[in-house]
Amino acid sequence: MGALKAHEVARFLARPRADAGIFLAYGPDAGLVRETIRILATTFAGAGDEAGSVVTLDGGEIDADPALLAVEVKTVSLFGEKRIIRVRGTSKSLVTTLKEIIGELGDTKILIEAGNLTPKDALRALVEAQSTALALPCYADSDETLNTLFRETFAQHNIRIDPEVVQILRENLGNDREITRRELEKLTLYAADSKQLTAEQVLELCADNGATIVDAIIDAMGTGHPEKLEISLGRALNSGVEAQRLLRSASLHFAQLRQWRTAVDSGKSIREVLASARPKPHFSRTALVEQQLRLWSDTALAAVNERLQQATRDSRRQPVLSESIVQRTFLALCMMAATR
Repeated sequence: MGALKAHEVARFLARPRADAGIFLAYGPDAGLVRETIRILATTFAGAGDEAGSVVTLDGGEIDADPALLAVEVKTVSLFGEKRIIRVRGTSKSLVTTLKEIIGELGDTKILIEAGNLTPKDALRALVEAQSTALALPCYADSDETLNTLFRETFAQHNIRIDPEVVQILRENLGNDREITRRELEKLTLYAADSKQLTAEQVLELCADNGATIVDAIIDAMGTGHPEKLEISLGRALNSGVEAQRLLRSASLHFAQLRQWRTAVDSGKSIREVLASARPKPHFSRTALVEQQLRLWSDTALAAVNERLQQATRDSRRQPVLSESIVQRTFLALCMMAATR
């Protein structure tokens, strides 16, 4: 069978062909990889009296015992049901083992979850070269695929949505399919009785997802906590928050912080300044913003803003390096705060 194009995967999953024995889902979107394998496992296992059994193995287990996968393939079910073997993560031994058993699968299905494999990767090359195997690339959702996912999900649950709902979701959710699915499940559950979702309801339920994680990044950076910064920044980038958005948010925050610092330097107390701020920082961040105003001087904030502007220019000139630029810049600013 070989390989599908990324845009062909969704159509294939709607009606998977069962004539292949090995299915490899790979790509940078880990959530979509897991969802793809889950759909295949559910489809091939079936339901009712004819339901098959699903065995899950980890790549590390196969490395520790290379014969483990072959043993599972050759194990005959006591009740004669179909066998589906789900392999989470690749391993050094996997390619060798697959070569040995590829002609002995019978009705057994092997479903493999992998990361972003290059065309020269041994596992991907093996699967794509086999007539009884299929590679399924899983790349981050585009605006078009996300819009389709939103509309189809609500239509399946007979939920009417305001015209603005799709755009609100697109702006506030990243491109990680697993995170998107969880948010859609939350929304459909919320609207299970009313069968309607307004723009206001969606904003209340979901709009804080992106903003909250960005706030966590900025506050960790501004207060000098590199461990918290690493965790929050990793979550944001993995969930599809764009580097340009992070730079823009950080630039706005530190520019605002400098304005407040000027007011404090003129003789006002920090609490007075924040009490009269419009808009005010969220109450959950007040203590952290106060701490930042105590840490950063006007001169230091001017240097921060200059560095963020340079990072923004660099990321626009070299978009492929934008995430690395953000990580390097934010860590440098965080360490500046930590030494103040």
